[in-house]
Amino acid sequence: MEADTTDENFWIALHELVHGSRLVLDRPKGTLHPRHPGIVYPLDYGYLEGTSSIDGNEVDVWAGSLDRDTVTGVVATVDLTKRDTELKILVGCTKAEMETVYRFHNAGSMKAVLIERQVI
Repeated sequence: MEADTTDENFWIALHELVHGSRLVLDRPKGTLHPRHPGIVYPLDYGYLEGTSSIDGNEVDVWAGSLDRDTVTGVVATVDLTKRDTELKILVGCTKAEMETVYRFHNAGSMKAVLIERQVI
């Protein structure tokens, strides 16, 4: 059997993960981080209920101002304090909102790359 390596299959799989899970937005835009009061969430932030990520918690999601049924990108992070990596899904984000999330994750000891979904 030959491996399927098309980029679109990655986005389809993320779409299925998002749509097969309940999105819980527990940190609305403008709220403070529960353990780091100097950090303010620039967009709605939450997780996909019933999923699991590398840190043992649910898969994290940033939600923008567009249709939240659409996966618009991902942010891959390296947290030097926690010494872990993680993938955070972006749903309904404009280009500017994705850039905001990118800057948010690169502001401290965490480093990130933004991967935008290319719409054909």
